[in-house]
Amino acid sequence: MTAPLPDAQLQHRYETAKTLATEAARLAELAYRQRDTLVVEHKGDELQDLVSIVDKQTEAFIKQTLAEAFPEDGFLGEETGAADLDARCIWVVDPIDGTSCFVNGLHSWCVSIGLLVDGKAAIGVIADAVHGELFHARSGHGAWLNDQPMRVRDVPDVRHGVMGMGTNHRDGKEHFIPVLSQLLEQGGTFIRNGSGALMTAYVAAGRLIGYYETHINSWDCLAGLVMVAEAGGRDNDFLRGNGLLSGNPLLVAGPQVYAQVAAMVGPTLDA
Repeated sequence: MTAPLPDAQLQHRYETAKTLATEAARLAELAYRQRDTLVVEHKGDELQDLVSIVDKQTEAFIKQTLAEAFPEDGFLGEETGAADLDARCIWVVDPIDGTSCFVNGLHSWCVSIGLLVDGKAAIGVIADAVHGELFHARSGHGAWLNDQPMRVRDVPDVRHGVMGMGTNHRDGKEHFIPVLSQLLEQGGTFIRNGSGALMTAYVAAGRLIGYYETHINSWDCLAGLVMVAEAGGRDNDFLRGNGLLSGNPLLVAGPQVYAQVAAMVGPTLDA
């Protein structure tokens, strides 16, 4: 059996991730304030799937900084793909989660940096420069918003708060309307803000009682998964199968709401 990574090494990565996410978000915000000058492209044939020059520059900055600090670590980024995935530590990065919001002047975007250690989500950092918020967590060390601890809202059912809901044009979209209908029938309400990373962090912070997405990529939610777990919430084993590279459905919530919404989604949640 492989010995656990030394605590000092994990803490070093945690502190580096917090500093790096903050700096990357600050640099991205400078471009956000001048977004009318940005070059924006479409990914493939999906007109709603955007990438800006800021996404590419921000990921390059994060990737280079991590490679210099931890050359033995692997990397998976939305823009540049995977490298050294056989490493014990793998950084999972979305340089701008919420690109559509970013380029359209909406404030729901962030920088997300997560770390897998021996296949398990161990560190998560999400930097929201517009609102001056840094969400962060390390497995076994709690979840924090800036310097305040975070806890999920463990309410009895969906009538007692706001759910985050999301879908896209990929596999699983056909499940969205049936779940949304049940949520409304059972007295719930919902938002979709355009950033899966932020909505996952909002569950950890107790702002949302849960978040369901029909299909999401690992770089959009890995950092938030650490936060939700450390804040007392539940998730649906997102990394099962090939979740790291291909994504999966996602549900995160307080324990009671989790059970209620999982029943609405049914077996497709863990298919």
